[in-house]
Amino acid sequence: MAESTGTATADMIVGDGDDGVRRRDFINIAAVSFAGIGGAATLFPLISQMAPSADVLAESSTELDTGAIAPGQAIKAIFRKQPLFVRRLTAAELAEANAVGLDDLRDPQTLADRTKEGHGDVLVTMGVCTHLGCVPLGAAEGENKGEYGGYFCPCHGSHYDTAGRIRKGPAPTNLEVPEYEFTSDSVIRVG
Repeated sequence: MAESTGTATADMIVGDGDDGVRRRDFINIAAVSFAGIGGAATLFPLISQMAPSADVLAESSTELDTGAIAPGQAIKAIFRKQPLFVRRLTAAELAEANAVGLDDLRDPQTLADRTKEGHGDVLVTMGVCTHLGCVPLGAAEGENKGEYGGYFCPCHGSHYDTAGRIRKGPAPTNLEVPEYEFTSDSVIRVG
């Protein structure tokens, strides 16, 4: 009889141990689940705050009518809180820009690389010097256009030609051409 009692007691202990392991697993799974939910609830506001604000999203694209710009004139606009220059080139400025050899340029780009096909006389660039971020002169009437007739940065003396390409001074690259497209013959959408 002692043998059967010992066996029954051993079976109960093993059975209790299985139940204990199952309870412990449930507690571990519940704790990890609550920790995961708490972590997600903490991270969501931190990550969502990095999204662009409503005013930036409103300025994510800009439409401009270039039909009113006469040859030789430029306008200034704002795109993503930065100045944007839109210039209609004259026939002389087009010829001058196309006559420059790529070997003479620090950042070699042709005028065709910087404009849209069929609209080679409309140059769209960001109005931010690529040296230290100053706003170059040359877009408004009477401003200093520099030695090459394009733009001049008064901060450190960078000179850009009529195609917005760096020709002289410390700026390392040409004025940036943003993503844009013509939605009609005279209207462009930037961004």
